[in-house]
Amino acid sequence: MHTPKVAVVILNWNGIKYLRDFLPSVLASSWPALEIVVGDNGSTDGSIAFVQSVYPTVTVIENKDNYGFTGGYNRVLNQVDADYYILLNSDVEVEPGWIEPVIALMESDELIAAAAPKIKSFNNKDHFEHAGAAGGFIDKYGYPFCRGRIFYEIEADRGQYDQPGEIFWASGAAMFIKKKCWDLAGGFDESFFAHMEEIDLCWRLKNMGYKVVYCPQSQVYHVGGGTLNAENPFKTYLNFRNNLLLLKNNLPFWKAFWVISIRFWMDLLALIRFLMEGKRKDAWAVTRAHQNFVRRLFMSKVESQKSKGAVFQISKFKSQILTGTYTRSIVWDFFAGKRTKFTDLEQQDLH
Repeated sequence: MHTPKVAVVILNWNGIKYLRDFLPSVLASSWPALEIVVGDNGSTDGSIAFVQSVYPTVTVIENKDNYGFTGGYNRVLNQVDADYYILLNSDVEVEPGWIEPVIALMESDELIAAAAPKIKSFNNKDHFEHAGAAGGFIDKYGYPFCRGRIFYEIEADRGQYDQPGEIFWASGAAMFIKKKCWDLAGGFDESFFAHMEEIDLCWRLKNMGYKVVYCPQSQVYHVGGGTLNAENPFKTYLNFRNNLLLLKNNLPFWKAFWVISIRFWMDLLALIRFLMEGKRKDAWAVTRAHQNFVRRLFMSKVESQKSKGAVFQISKFKSQILTGTYTRSIVWDFFAGKRTKFTDLEQQDLH
């Protein structure tokens, strides 16, 4: 029986501390046909010299500059040959048998393109972690959320999400993806730089007819905020700008126009809230995000294609609801309806 070759690919940027702390757990993985790759985004902290001297069996691929999460992975994965890629953040601890159940699930269905393990907090191991938790979903206005984490409310893991199944998106902190599907989709859209690029990729795959799944039999532990913490205005800028790009890229034109129009007003409310909280830099970040997004709408087709870095082979949009969507507003239901847990949401509104 053929054992698929798996490559765990860790994108590093000045993360010697995380490589020192968490690379040993990755090296203890029990998958037989495994290559471990550290792709470096122009680090200056000696992290590559550390890996080469302490872990000579690890493959090192060096980028000349910091191309962000998107450009960094696109360049590194072009040089990696495997049946499956696992995109893994450097601040993630794994267990020895974490790969086997996910690959078994993905091998069971040709249409499964990507998968997510259960992602829990490294610092609070009985709780889910913000970036992925028990699988990603998206609401009618493009706001992403997770089973086990809606906005800032993070649940304890009590086995309530221990059933595998389809989701909308898999977190880039620990994403399993078939190489052929990565290639078909064209990799990450480099205009995102970082944040929500994995949601864009998963949405693109779903528009192509593929599935994204969650596998709770595998769990990993994520520190989170290793590169940009939650209070960073640049992260605020990326989150607001990229969320609009996400809608423009993946919705049919008529629906994107309607949803983005509503989102501009909702983002204005967020801007006002930042100002009321004295977070002027975050408020300015929202303004800059909108300015950059509008500017991109008027980019020439050639310039737009250059920013993507790949030709995406997307099939015609279909009218059916994609699995992993929430047909209501998660913002309204969370803040006004006090539905703070995934289990508080009405099942008929989840698809």
